[in-house]
Amino acid sequence: MQRRINVSLSEESLRLLDRLAPRGDRSRYIEQLVRRSAQERNELRRLLKERAIRRADLDRQLAAEWDSLSDEVWRQLDRE
Repeated sequence: MQRRINVSLSEESLRLLDRLAPRGDRSRYIEQLVRRSAQERNELRRLLKERAIRRADLDRQLAAEWDSLSDEVWRQLDRE
């Protein structure tokens, strides 16, 4: 089901829309843009989450390495 809405655009945006979509095809064009934008946003969120998880694993590995190095440095300082 489609619903009619009122949208306000700047003159510049309206000129752009007129160039990109024929007058009788504006609604379909805008709907495609909205759907594509939502898909891209969802994909970006998925990628960010995936990479944050991957990055967290790397961060834990690096922290463990630094902890062992830190312990070693403290032991050496205690000997001096």
